[in-house]
Order: sequence, then C-alpha cells, then structure tokens
Amino acid sequence: MTEPEEYYVALFESISQVLRSEKILKNAGIPHKLIPVPRHISSDCGVCLRFTSNLKKQIEDILAGKVDVIEMRQL
Repeated sequence: MTEPEEYYVALFESISQVLRSEKILKNAGIPHKLIPVPRHISSDCGVCLRFTSNLKKQIEDILAGKVDVIEMRQL
C-alpha cells in the first residue's frame, strides 16, 4: 500500500498574485493546481495553489522576489 501524498497550499494577498505565481510555476514546469482556499484555513472566498510537499523548497525559491506569498501551509 502506498503512502498518501502530502500537500501544501500557498496563500496570497490577491487573485492577481495567485495567477502570476501560477504562470511562473507553469513556465518552470512545476506541477501544481489552483484550488479554492480550504474552509479550515479561511472562510473568505479565494483561491490558492496546491502542490506536493516535496516541491515546497523549490517553489519558495522560484517565487522569491517575484510574488508575495503570505503563507505556505500543510494540508
């Protein structure tokens, strides 16, 4: 039996920051997914980026200085 994947979400101040991040990650070939912000994190309407835990450091490095990530949280 395989271990279930562990995921993180990246939270941003605005939808424009999410979309900019998505474009940067897509151009870099980094797998990710746009999802609604989970209710247990925020009741506000919004979207975030979800990715596997093994990509956290790589994503932090790629987005550093390009977009403001509010927080990266493990799901």
